[in-house]
Amino acid sequence: MTREAIPTLDDIAKAAELIAPYIRRTPTIEIGAGELGIGCDAVLKLELLQHTGSFKPRGALHRALTNDIGPAGLVAASGGNHGAAVAWVGSTLAMQAEVFVPGVSPQMKRDHIASLGATVKVVGDLYDDAQQACDERAAETGAFQIHPFNHFATVAAAGTVASEFVEAHPDLDTILVAAGGGGLSAGVAARCRNDIKVVIVEPEGSRCVGAALDAGEPVDVSVESIAADSLGAKRVGTAPFAAISKYADQAITVPDEAIKAAQHQLWASLRLIVEPGGAAALAALTSGAYKPSQGERVGVIVCGANTDPANIVS
Repeated sequence: MTREAIPTLDDIAKAAELIAPYIRRTPTIEIGAGELGIGCDAVLKLELLQHTGSFKPRGALHRALTNDIGPAGLVAASGGNHGAAVAWVGSTLAMQAEVFVPGVSPQMKRDHIASLGATVKVVGDLYDDAQQACDERAAETGAFQIHPFNHFATVAAAGTVASEFVEAHPDLDTILVAAGGGGLSAGVAARCRNDIKVVIVEPEGSRCVGAALDAGEPVDVSVESIAADSLGAKRVGTAPFAAISKYADQAITVPDEAIKAAQHQLWASLRLIVEPGGAAALAALTSGAYKPSQGERVGVIVCGANTDPANIVS
């Protein structure tokens, strides 16, 4: 297997400079021991407050800004969040955009993508079905395809989330981050480079990163989780896996019940509406799947808000 390049600290810094005029520098919030059902102090990075409600605009924007985009515009496959990001990039940069989504994608996410100006097409059941249709469309029209996670530039831009987190809280010992196809977790790992422990969190029913680490290379996995619309890749990307396999410390899993509980705790304590994928990293703490050592300074990336509030508030 050919080894993919890993973004350097300079690559991540350059990505941050390029996207800075467009994206939000999202805030952090300190959580005391006992809050949210956890027994330690923690810091949350509220990336769910990014444009479109997830971290995805960073990578999509970086790809668009570092390439010449023709008249056919942009095309992407997405469970929802990446599609919204590509739609936002198209609107922001005055480019047309087309997004293929799988049947598992909630109607709310499809509507969100359309509201941002993109054409939405529903194909198949899972993300990989939509990706195949997207590949065919890109070949047919010449549109520039932005993959949700499997590209060097996407990983570099995802690393800017960690850069902001570390700059705001240089005393962090550990960062917990959820993984779907691995783009965000790879960016965090590339930025932290073993200076800060990176713990990747996946749903028990969708663990392509953990399976790849076990096998020593990306492998296909089955996908069945309430977080499948955002953390439902069948295989980790080769570009993310390069950074993850070198710099991430461990990958752990959490059950769907723990993810649901974390969503409800975020609403009850902080009045934050967080989608399942966005709550997965916190679920590692609230469920005890990850147990910090005494005095360990833990950061958690809350990476997505795109869910129906009625699923949490009712």
